Amino acid sequence: MSVAPDISVSVSQMEGFYHVRIIIGLVTGLSVTRVLSGLSKMVQHPGREPVYLPHLIWTFFLLLYVTHFWWFEFALINAPQWQFQTFGFIILYAALIYFLSSLLYPDNLNEYDGYAAYFQSRRGWFYGLLGAIVVMDMADTAMKGAAHLASLGVPYYGRQALLLLMAASGPFISRERVHTAFAVIAISAELWLIFSRFRFLF
Repeated sequence: MSVAPDISVSVSQMEGFYHVRIIIGLVTGLSVTRVLSGLSKMVQHPGREPVYLPHLIWTFFLLLYVTHFWWFEFALINAPQWQFQTFGFIILYAALIYFLSSLLYPDNLNEYDGYAAYFQSRRGWFYGLLGAIVVMDMADTAMKGAAHLASLGVPYYGRQALLLLMAASGPFISRERVHTAFAVIAISAELWLIFSRFRFLF
């Protein structure tokens, strides 16, 4: 379940929220566009850009995460007052998601022998950005209030712990099966959180 908007929310507060939500939508839209464009190139040129399973599954995780991010940020409607530093924080959070999208799908792969070599060479950056996003998510959740944080319970903390563990260990592991397992676990944890705590908008 999600957090219902407070009926006492003022008109100016609502206007501030929708202004911020437009900016969030622009940045997250760029992320989705980047990932979908990368996926379409795989279909268009399968021989030139062969699929690497961990990379592909992490792609689906990111699409799920971006969609979930857009969904759960509705709780920002209850923010008591918008300040520039709060606005900047949200933009930074969304920007990190875009950076991760760009990292998964670079402008070209000319320097690498496909996505397998690329992902392995950039796995430190990938897992580092993943860890940064997890930390930003915890700060974002805390910003929505103690009641919201407490309402998320075990599913939320379980997902955060799993993602942080992967982010910390992923850069030091090269085995394809491990990265595939990490991606599958990440998607499973995200779905668990969504359907246990964020199935409804409010």
